[in-house]
Amino acid sequence: MKKLGNIDKPLLISVVILALFGFFIFASASLGLLAREGASFGSIAFNQLIGLIIGFAALFYIANSEIHYKILRKHAFYILVGAIFINCLLFIPGLALEHGGAKRWIDLGFVTFQPSEILKAAFIIYFAAWLSGVKEKAQSFKFGILPFCIIMAILGALLFSQSDTDTFVVIFATGLAMLIVAGAKFRHILLMVLMAAVCVGAIVYMRPYAKQRIMTYLNPSADPYGSGYQIQQSLIAIGSGQFAGRGFGQSIQKFNYLPEPIGDSIFAVAAEEFGFLGSVLLISLYLVFGMRAFKIAGQVGDPFGGLLVIGIVILILIESFMNIGAMLGVIPLSGQPLLFVSHGGTALIIALMEAGIILNISKYAK
Repeated sequence: MKKLGNIDKPLLISVVILALFGFFIFASASLGLLAREGASFGSIAFNQLIGLIIGFAALFYIANSEIHYKILRKHAFYILVGAIFINCLLFIPGLALEHGGAKRWIDLGFVTFQPSEILKAAFIIYFAAWLSGVKEKAQSFKFGILPFCIIMAILGALLFSQSDTDTFVVIFATGLAMLIVAGAKFRHILLMVLMAAVCVGAIVYMRPYAKQRIMTYLNPSADPYGSGYQIQQSLIAIGSGQFAGRGFGQSIQKFNYLPEPIGDSIFAVAAEEFGFLGSVLLISLYLVFGMRAFKIAGQVGDPFGGLLVIGIVILILIESFMNIGAMLGVIPLSGQPLLFVSHGGTALIIALMEAGIILNISKYAK
């Protein structure tokens, strides 16, 4: 066993810079809320800072802990069941907090959190444990695709009841990537992709908000003051940043123009203030994080550890680039957070904990 603290330094540095840079972007974006009725800059920034502190504490504890990451494999089933139970609390009247027409948050009075973030991490841990347990059998339909479909059906029922289609898509894509790494057959993967396309089509047909997102993506200028308002304002902000940006704190669009400046639209604020250079730097930090994590996955020599790293890094990159892509108009609006940057204490803490798990695994890489 290698010495404690022998973790992957480049990955640690990339995560720390991402989180700190993200907090400064968040603080600047929060200033835009001062111009909006009922906004409280101090409380919002303080809550994000608390999330950052808790997340960093969890990251360094997990990364340097004497507890081996393989303990997660032993308790993977119970972790998933626990996460499902926590998500079921959303059905208890008085506990669920509604925002934007969706009930995705649990309000305990002293703290509010989003249980789907816990569900994402729990799924990765459980599916990595399952695939590493069945080993070569993961290539078969019975031990690979079928269990994946059963899990997706259970999680889909939970997430669709929360009107959280985006999170389901992220989990599905992450699981599919893990299946590919585990050696699933091409025809099985193709079948899953076709089934996913049919499901997405059905969701778009049955859910008006999903259909509206697709229509807005195809023609964002059709309703510039309605459904297309966010993407229009986002593109204005990004374009205004030009090459070097307006400067830190100098964004104009965050004042009464960009919806959710500390949430969905935070990349647009960053691009306006730091320009093309800052945007490339931010994206590069995610790429460095991803490349180091993939290297660790290939060196760890343990199927569970490798699959766990793959699941975590794919999840973080998919979510983050979905957010960036939506703000650039490359993909439909998704509502996914820009991890390590945008508002959401639960997402920030869980993401930093997941980074801590990768760092813990890196200690045992060859």
